[in-house]
Amino acid sequence: MLKVSASTFRMGSTIADVLGAVADCAREPLGHRCREELFSDEMEAHLVTLDAFWLDRTEVTVAEYAHCVKLGRCRAIPFSEGARRFDIPSFPASLVTWNDAQDYCRFRGARLPTEAEFERAARGATGRRYPWGDLWNSRAANHGRLGLDPTSARDGFAELAPVGSFPAGRTPDGFLDLAGNVGEWTADRYATSYPSDPVKNPTGPASGSAGSERVVRGGHYSQAPPWLRGAARGRAEPGHRSPTLGLRCAKSAKPQ
Repeated sequence: MLKVSASTFRMGSTIADVLGAVADCAREPLGHRCREELFSDEMEAHLVTLDAFWLDRTEVTVAEYAHCVKLGRCRAIPFSEGARRFDIPSFPASLVTWNDAQDYCRFRGARLPTEAEFERAARGATGRRYPWGDLWNSRAANHGRLGLDPTSARDGFAELAPVGSFPAGRTPDGFLDLAGNVGEWTADRYATSYPSDPVKNPTGPASGSAGSERVVRGGHYSQAPPWLRGAARGRAEPGHRSPTLGLRCAKSAKPQ
C-alpha cells in the first residue's frame, strides 16, 4: 500500500469538463452516439476534504485473491464457468462481486476505498485528467474503444493484462492501473449526481436515498479513453460479475 496525505481537492467535473469528454468521445468509431448525458453524473464539481489513507499500489491479483480462498475466507472465483483464460496468477482478480471484494479486503484488515478516495488517488490534489497527467497516452493504460467491437490490442493487450504492465500510467504517488485493465469496486452506493456543498470524508449516499448499485471506478480494457479519466464513473449491481470488474483495498491512516 501507498499512503495518500490528508488533503482537500475538487471532486467531479464542471460543464466544461463534461463537454471535453463528449468531444473526445466523438472521435471514437461510434462517436455519433456520444452525448453529454453519458458523463453528466460527474457533476457537480465540489470540494472534498479527506483524511490520510492507504491504498493498494496495484489491483489485487488472482494469486493474492486465491490465497484468501485457500484459507477459507473468500469465495472462489467461478473461472470454470467459461472464463478460464482470466485465471492467470499475475492478472487482476476479476469476476468478483461487491461482497467478494468486501470479504477479501476484510481478510487483509482493510476495506474497499470510497469513491472520493479513488478519485483523489487518480487525480491528485491538483485534479489531473488522467492518473498520469492531463494528456491521453494510449500506452499508459489497458483500454478499449467505443465501437461494435470494444476491445483493442493497440496497447499490447486485447483483454486483461498482468497488473503493473503500464509503468507509463503510474501516478506521481506511485499507483498503477488506476485507469484501465479492470474497473474497480468502491464502497459507495451510486447516485446520479454529487452534492454541491463541500464535504469531508464522504461515503456516498445513504441506503434510503439511493438504489442498490455500487460505484465502479477506473474504467476497463474494453472502454474508450473518456471513461478512463479520473473523474469518470461507472456503476454495477453488487451481485454483478464481469471479467472487466476487480478491486483494490484501502485503509484509513491512523492519526499521528
